[in-house]
Amino acid sequence: MADSLTSCTTLHNGVKMPWFGLGVFLVKEGEEVINTVKTALSVGYRSIDTAAGYNNEEGVGRAIAESGVPREEIFVTSKLANDDQGYDSALKAFDTSMEKLGLETLDLYLIHWPCPSKGLYKETWKAFEKLYKEGRIRSIGVSNFNEKHLDDLLSDCEVRPMVNQVELHPRLVQKSLHDYCRRHEIQIEAWSPLMKAKIFDDPTLTEIASKHNKTPAQVVLRWDLQKEIVTIPKSIKPERIRENADVFDFTLSDDEISKIDALDRGERTGPDPDTFG
Repeated sequence: MADSLTSCTTLHNGVKMPWFGLGVFLVKEGEEVINTVKTALSVGYRSIDTAAGYNNEEGVGRAIAESGVPREEIFVTSKLANDDQGYDSALKAFDTSMEKLGLETLDLYLIHWPCPSKGLYKETWKAFEKLYKEGRIRSIGVSNFNEKHLDDLLSDCEVRPMVNQVELHPRLVQKSLHDYCRRHEIQIEAWSPLMKAKIFDDPTLTEIASKHNKTPAQVVLRWDLQKEIVTIPKSIKPERIRENADVFDFTLSDDEISKIDALDRGERTGPDPDTFG
């Protein structure tokens, strides 16, 4: 079980990935993202999640370079933009992301969305496999893929995805998808784990939080970790970045975890992967 910010899960290819990280969706390029990433790294975070579509890869790269933390200690994730799906397009887009990040090697590269209407994610995956075999990416994966997308991809891929990053929080538990990923040794990762703060006043969460002298956000992040879900909460506020990371000194009971699981409504804050893109 994760017991510190540096605790890692081991992906099926042997690469170690921190259970806890910082997401930088909607964090502005420039000083905002630079300061945010530097703050997180100074607190002890060792995983940073960005994407081409976030338009802040340059700032993330600059913050890593200026942080004083050795590169090999930081796990960096980026994602391919939807418009760059396709074999040749993906290869070019990867080069662009790496130039912006200023890195020689990426720790994890994800297909951001399946975009089923494009019908290109299997072709895109071939490009990912090439980059992985060349050693330019330590691990490859997908984001927002449902079971049917994964079934399709797994039917003829050479390298199985190591990670599937999806919207996951107490109102969208994704149990079936989580079980599927476990069976195929694909690590599941939660984006928007705090549901954009929409669950902070939930009575169940506030009651559990009060019992542990924690915030509802900390309870949800602890719930992720105890369910073996990699989690990447986003914040630009230094005090919140520190608070989010303060989840390693308490444990939820099985009953509390079940109560949080029971909040599931299948409610999304983001698009439906079956129709988006």
